Amino acid sequence: MDAIEISNTGLLFAFLLLIIPLLIDYKFKLKMTRPTLWSIGRMTIQLALVGIFLEYIFNLNSFWLNFLWLMLMVITAVFSAVNSSKIKFKVIFWPVFVAFFFPTLVILLYFNACIIQLDYLFEARYLIALGGMLLGNVLSVSIVAINSFYQEIHSQNKFFLYRLAMGSSQPEALAPFLRHSFQLALLPALAKTATIGIVSLPGMMSGQIIGGSSPTTAIRYQIAIMIAIYVCGALSVLLSLVLSNKNCFNSYGVLKENIFKKN
Repeated sequence: MDAIEISNTGLLFAFLLLIIPLLIDYKFKLKMTRPTLWSIGRMTIQLALVGIFLEYIFNLNSFWLNFLWLMLMVITAVFSAVNSSKIKFKVIFWPVFVAFFFPTLVILLYFNACIIQLDYLFEARYLIALGGMLLGNVLSVSIVAINSFYQEIHSQNKFFLYRLAMGSSQPEALAPFLRHSFQLALLPALAKTATIGIVSLPGMMSGQIIGGSSPTTAIRYQIAIMIAIYVCGALSVLLSLVLSNKNCFNSYGVLKENIFKKN
């Protein structure tokens, strides 16, 4: 059974739901009306344009076009992460780009080759949809990890310098900060993963069931993608922190003061 098409009238009723948060905003003077309308409007326009373009990409299914679209997704995610980071753009851009691109590409190809077992690994329908899921998670966990890692080193600089002075190597001195950043970034994702199936039904699983797939098929996909998302996030966090070290520390292993953005 195919999914039921949402008509223009049905979509209008979806937009009418926004009256509820807007009334709450008006009642409690939250000053969120403008950002709410801006975000929903921007999301609507972006999805409409992307929907039109993806129809073209799916029909053509060209390797280069699919790869370029994946690159566009990666670059957009990188810019978003860098802009949300407390570290200057020129310091963090390339480490974040590498940390986003390679884990996402490797996990995607592994997923398509070994889990779904596609004949054509760059199949647009899978490459773009799964790539978007991976990058969405990579973006959120990497921002948390990068900000917490360097801000904690900066705020606890005396402790960090003390460990260096006592003979610790730079990796040894950084180890407590690295562990804490990993925990801050990944433990919420693990907690969310642990509740799937009881507290929530994720979008991928719900979408497949609505689209006509059997619950068993949807569950298998959801288990596989959640594992892939977690692994990709862990790899991206590790690469973001390790690769950015060269730009953020001087030759003596001390954190540079000029890497942070001005408030």
